[in-house]
Amino acid sequence: MNPDPATHSVDARLPAWQLALFGLQHVLSMAASPVTAVFLVSRMLSLSSDMTVHLIGATFFACGAGTLLQSLGAGSIGARLPFVMVPGGAPAMLFAVIATQTDLRTAAGAAILTSLFYWLVLPVFARCLRFFPRVVVGTMLLLVSVSLIKIYAGIIVGQPGTPGFARPQSLGLALLTIVATLAVARIFTGTVGRLAVLLGLAMGTCAGWAMGLMPAGGMWGAPLFTLPTLLPFGMPRFDVLAALPMLIFSVISMAEATGQTVAVGEITGRKIDMRRDVPRTIRGDAVASLLGSLLGTSLIITSAENIGVVQTTGVRSRYVTATAGAMLMIVALFAPLGRFAYAIPAPVVGGTALIVFAMIGVMGVNLLGKVDLHARGNQYTLAAALVAGLIPILVPNVYASFPGYVQIVLGNGMAAGTLTAIVVNLVFGAWHLGAAEKIQTT
Repeated sequence: MNPDPATHSVDARLPAWQLALFGLQHVLSMAASPVTAVFLVSRMLSLSSDMTVHLIGATFFACGAGTLLQSLGAGSIGARLPFVMVPGGAPAMLFAVIATQTDLRTAAGAAILTSLFYWLVLPVFARCLRFFPRVVVGTMLLLVSVSLIKIYAGIIVGQPGTPGFARPQSLGLALLTIVATLAVARIFTGTVGRLAVLLGLAMGTCAGWAMGLMPAGGMWGAPLFTLPTLLPFGMPRFDVLAALPMLIFSVISMAEATGQTVAVGEITGRKIDMRRDVPRTIRGDAVASLLGSLLGTSLIITSAENIGVVQTTGVRSRYVTATAGAMLMIVALFAPLGRFAYAIPAPVVGGTALIVFAMIGVMGVNLLGKVDLHARGNQYTLAAALVAGLIPILVPNVYASFPGYVQIVLGNGMAAGTLTAIVVNLVFGAWHLGAAEKIQTT
């Protein structure tokens, strides 16, 4: 995997065929996110089918460009770590809500304003990084894992009260995908073993096709090539008040980027300089989000699911994710590839996601294992954060009667739990630990 002992595994340049296979594994692991985000916006705003297909392509393109930027870097922009970018589910929902309350041009303006707002807030946020010791980051990753597992479990079984809810066929296909992934990881070593996620997803897809759950019709019927359109909704309108929910979310997104940068450092063994590497990641998010907003999407942010892929497979090279970024841009331009990704049965995508997201929880547990949980402050920090973070995950809409700006923060389990961890950690006099404890990997 790394022929030059002097080269860190993150910087290892693998053979072209391995880059292609491992890159494809990342693409298929995240393909559901762009499609799901666009369809969420499309359904809420009753967009035409042509506009929906166009936005799917634009989202893949922005994700690919952002992935290349985060993986390869450009000056002080981009983490130079194995990251893949996706459209966040929360910002997609906020985009749709703003468009519903105003119009699409104002929603597009809100996304552009938020992309620029990252740069304004980043110097202040960088000074607060000492408030993210291991107990905070580990709790954050654990809450991210639980939240995403719940979301994708819902994708597998559907919504209660709808036709086909919890069909044995769907559960069986998800279970088959999980078992196939585990079997490949257990039986094979080397390159094949590292492709467990891809091969498990492929086996699940074949099973779904055999069960008649993956219609192939129409894949080649539409135009073969599409190009993203600049400002598809027209000239954007800039309304700071309308953009406020998305501006607030950008700070939450920075906290997520902090945890993900630390997590990738832990997985890959790359020493993380919080003051240098976290701002690079956030700047990469800002640039990718600006590109996406100009093409009609919401914010484009670093992907937790692909951190799980790195953990699961042990493939650490950032050139693999750079290859995935190039593939995403090709998918955006060659329409049948995007339609194929969309045709993969939801239980297969969900089954793959459950393993990948559970690995994020494992990373959180690993970080918490390095924390002195005999210390009274750490005990209460973790307990309080789990309470605040798990309540909105386990009891959706628990804050529905609160003002919207409160719901944005407290209704997001990761945000509520992280904020609680920081505050309780400070209350117990641990701010000096945040300054003294540098989260580094060896």
